[in-house]
Amino acid sequence: MERLLEVATEESGRRVIKTPWGDLAPSVDLFPLVYLIVLYGIVYFLPFGVFDFWRKGEDGLAEWLQFFAYLGAGLSALLCFLLSFNRRRRMQAMWWLLMTVFCLYVAGEEISWGERLTGFGFDLLRDVNAQGESNLHNLEGVQNYLHASFMAAGVFLGWLGWRFFPAIEAFPARRFSLYFLIVAAFYFYWDVSWISHGDRIRNDQEAIELLMGLGLWMHGFTSLRRLLRSRSTAPG
Repeated sequence: MERLLEVATEESGRRVIKTPWGDLAPSVDLFPLVYLIVLYGIVYFLPFGVFDFWRKGEDGLAEWLQFFAYLGAGLSALLCFLLSFNRRRRMQAMWWLLMTVFCLYVAGEEISWGERLTGFGFDLLRDVNAQGESNLHNLEGVQNYLHASFMAAGVFLGWLGWRFFPAIEAFPARRFSLYFLIVAAFYFYWDVSWISHGDRIRNDQEAIELLMGLGLWMHGFTSLRRLLRSRSTAPG
C-alpha cells in the first residue's frame, strides 16, 4: 500500500514532503508544528497528569530540557566563536561571543544557577525575588517584563535577525523561524487574554518556552558543523 506521507531526501537544498495532495517544500523547519500537534493532540489526553507534569512545575522535565538546550547552544556558540576568531573573522567572532554569553546566562537562570542541586544561593537575591530563588529574571520589578522580553526575543530571532542582518552568522537563519515566533505568539496571546477577559490562558509556558532553547541549540549545532566542514575543505 502506498504510504500517505513520505518525507523525501533533500532536493535543491530543501526537504520535500510528499503528500497525496502534492509535494511540499517548506523553507522552515516544521518540527515546532509537529511538537504542538503531539503536545495538544496526544500528550494532552494522556492519563495520570502526564500533560501537567510536562508543561509546568519548578524543576520539571521541560525546564531541565530547556537548561540542556541552552547549555548546548552556548557551548556550540563558544566553539563557533573560537573557530571564527582563529580564522581572523573578528566581527563574526564578536557576535558569536555575545550569543555564547546570552545562551549560557539563560541556561544558568533556568535552574537558578544550580541552587536546588547544591543548596547554595544568595540571600540578597532571594529576599527580593518573587519566588525566593537566586536568579535575576524573577526579581520583583523584572518579572513583569518577562513576557515582553520573550515576545521581543522571539520576533527578533525568528524574523528581524535573518531578515535585516543576514550577514551575521550568530543570528538564527530563516529555517529556524518557527522555534521563536511560536513562543512570541504564545506570550502575545497570553497577555491579550488577560487584557480582554481579565484572566490569562492556562500556564503552558515551560512547554512552549522549550522551543526557543531548541531553536538556538539547532542553530548553534548546524552553524558549528558548517564551520567545521569549511575548515576541513579549506586549501592547505
